[in-house]
Amino acid sequence: MADDEYEGGPDHLAEKMETLDEQLAEARAETLRQGLADYDLDDEDAALLAGIALGEDGIQFLPALPVVAIVGRPNVGKSQLVNRILGRREAVVEDTPGVTRDRVTYKAEWADRRFTLVDTGGWEPDAKGIDRSVAAQAEVAIDLSDVVLFVVDAMVGATSTDEHVVRLLRKSGKPVFLVANKIDDARQEPEAAALWNLGLGEPHAVSAIHGRGVADLLDEVLKTLPEVSAVAKAEIGGPRRVAILGRPNVGKSSLLNKAAGEERVVVNDLAGTTRDPVDEVVELGGKLWRLVDTAGIRRRVHMAQGADFYASLRTSAALEKAEVAVVVLDVSETISEQDVRIIDLVLESGRALVLAFNKWDRLNDDDLENQDRRRYLEREIEQDLAHVAWAPRVNISAKTGRHLDKLVPALETALENWDRRIPTGKFNAFLAELVAEHPHPLRGGKQPRILFGTQASTRPPTFVLFTTGFLDPGYRRFIQRRLREIYPFEGTPIVVNMRVREKRQR
Repeated sequence: MADDEYEGGPDHLAEKMETLDEQLAEARAETLRQGLADYDLDDEDAALLAGIALGEDGIQFLPALPVVAIVGRPNVGKSQLVNRILGRREAVVEDTPGVTRDRVTYKAEWADRRFTLVDTGGWEPDAKGIDRSVAAQAEVAIDLSDVVLFVVDAMVGATSTDEHVVRLLRKSGKPVFLVANKIDDARQEPEAAALWNLGLGEPHAVSAIHGRGVADLLDEVLKTLPEVSAVAKAEIGGPRRVAILGRPNVGKSSLLNKAAGEERVVVNDLAGTTRDPVDEVVELGGKLWRLVDTAGIRRRVHMAQGADFYASLRTSAALEKAEVAVVVLDVSETISEQDVRIIDLVLESGRALVLAFNKWDRLNDDDLENQDRRRYLEREIEQDLAHVAWAPRVNISAKTGRHLDKLVPALETALENWDRRIPTGKFNAFLAELVAEHPHPLRGGKQPRILFGTQASTRPPTFVLFTTGFLDPGYRRFIQRRLREIYPFEGTPIVVNMRVREKRQR
């Protein structure tokens, strides 16, 4: 059924809501609430009517957690060691060398001590191209750590690359634990002993894949680890969490690097360079934000192979941890089905949403081709993104940093509205005026009535309507649309749920 069935021409809803007597509205809402006693309600209804569940608030300032960096040449088992320490499969692990390319941070805990664990791409001293960028990331990780775990494949023995890493570690002056990995049983212990000649002290024999020796290693690490990081920036519990989403190669990593003002993430023309989500606290617009640069979402999870499969799962996990998502779209290319699917993923998660149209500098020239692309882009936005017309749009160039400052007001607006709560009196007055001017059509000779409405929660704003019958989906969408027109909900999804209740038999 078309939504325009409910339009019914112009109304005076906005004017009436502006002149509303709020005290009177609250009193009327209370009367409506008490009227629900005549209907069959369950325990969940009673809990909902007893109080409103607000989103979590408050900013907590925490001391910076100590940082443990895990370094070593490619394919020695660094990511397996990360997973073993975390006790869950977080880091991408694959037999192909070089799957981890960025510095990736995780929160870890051992013996009631919390610390930050940094996984790095394999370090190669003569690396070129993308491998050179990875080596630079490992060097930065060492600089920003309190303790370094240097992982060596004990079954291969020390290589010339390992000796290069040793020189780098000596220069850093950081406490270093030499981890002799792949010692699966006692018979292989002599292989670990051979690593004494690296000059880094006692090799700690472990099997990351089986867990052998890892607990003893962590006990030793904790003896050296400071309570508060000597090097990490003060960690603040308050920065709002922003997930940067988009299909591969639309410029997500470039956006994070430009925002951070340094190379935090490996950027390469190769699509899908980022595999692990990378959390970073950056300062934008005078505020701190925790940005998550997520692996480019591939077409479908079940089609993704190996590392990409796990990366796409963790992209969803990153969205779960985020409060607002910035979906990056490449304006030089047609809006694709994949772009729309990523936006729908954000809507399903209930997160606030900002659309960042990247590579806008390419459309600035006044040649005919660019003018055509701009025209087609507007048409694509109208057709393909009509269902998120409420999301703030920012036209940026992640490469040059153009209009990046406009991202902050868009994020703040989306988050403020994601937290928005409409008082119960106002909401019921809104419903009463709306139904009076645009009643629900008769269905089978009956007209469902809205008995009472309340906002059940924020983040996203979720409303519950107690009704005497099912409301048409089109009418529910109409209520949502008018809510957006009357109240500022730019940047946030709105959920309208129904509870059909029958009158209690006397």
